[in-house]
Amino acid sequence: MFKNMIVYRIAPQWQVELTQVEEALAKTPFSECGATQEKSLGWVPPRGEEHGPLVESVGGQWILRFMVESKVLPGSVLARKVKEKAERIEKETGRKPGKKESKELKDEAKLDLLPMAFTKQGSMWVWIDTAARLLVLDTSAQGRADEVVTLLIESLPGLSVSLLNTQTSPQAAMAHWLKEQEPPVGFTVDRECELKSANEEKAVVRYARHPLDIEEVQAHIDAGKLPTKLALTWDDRVSFMLTEGLQIKKVSFLDTVFEGTKADDGGFDTDVAIATGELVKLIPDLIEALGGEAESGVASAAQAVAAEASSPAGGLAAAQPAPPKGKDVVGRAITGPATAPVDTDPESAPF
Repeated sequence: MFKNMIVYRIAPQWQVELTQVEEALAKTPFSECGATQEKSLGWVPPRGEEHGPLVESVGGQWILRFMVESKVLPGSVLARKVKEKAERIEKETGRKPGKKESKELKDEAKLDLLPMAFTKQGSMWVWIDTAARLLVLDTSAQGRADEVVTLLIESLPGLSVSLLNTQTSPQAAMAHWLKEQEPPVGFTVDRECELKSANEEKAVVRYARHPLDIEEVQAHIDAGKLPTKLALTWDDRVSFMLTEGLQIKKVSFLDTVFEGTKADDGGFDTDVAIATGELVKLIPDLIEALGGEAESGVASAAQAVAAEASSPAGGLAAAQPAPPKGKDVVGRAITGPATAPVDTDPESAPF
């Protein structure tokens, strides 16, 4: 559970009960793809129990599970089917299909093939910490995170979130830690990192199972290569990979976390309690190590709520037309920081 993490900050004005979340998610439950349906997504019971709740609360932490299913339709198979249809038309009419007709043939071929296509499924854990105002998604791919956040925004009225943003960029901080050999308090630098040049050549140097406190690493940084990934351990309890986009990958709980637990103590509640219990402490320490949290869009959203409440007749904001989706306003998703993190390793995502 939570092998990768993209972290969002939830705006303070969003206050809901667990039952409200359950009712909202029930409007978009997951169901398998229909015969000619290319993709299906929605929510499934986190415990894996049929007809179970779509949101579970363990120790005050809310856990959801997002599921997606898609049909696997190889491009070569589709192209062959389209070619067969085009050749048939040419043989019967003596003419080749035009551009518009070729597109229609492709859509027709896809409908023919989808009922026979294989399906693949993937799921993503979603964690909402209402006390710390955190939304955590178990993925390393920003595109997949955006898909889930969009569904949450549409399902949960008033929800505003912003990608976690820090005063110091992860890349600048990682470069300092490696160059000065001064990891932040509570953290140790492990034996894996990736350095990438910012010039046109985009040269990449990777270290795996290798000590990083060597002059060679410092020389690479002096030459202009900057860290894009760095393996760290927090408090001798959790190891992970930090990326330049503030994504947290390869999360692993060390033996010290499980001291005092029995071999048969496993199960959904135990897994959730252990994972959230550690990560709810790791995330603030990581934010502090990166210079503290930068002001994000959700802070502006909270100020907008306060301004609207204090202004006459509901405030000027109530009289304005709704801005486009994705803008920094109350009740909308905020995708900041200004530059979204790059998917450095989308293949490692859960689906």
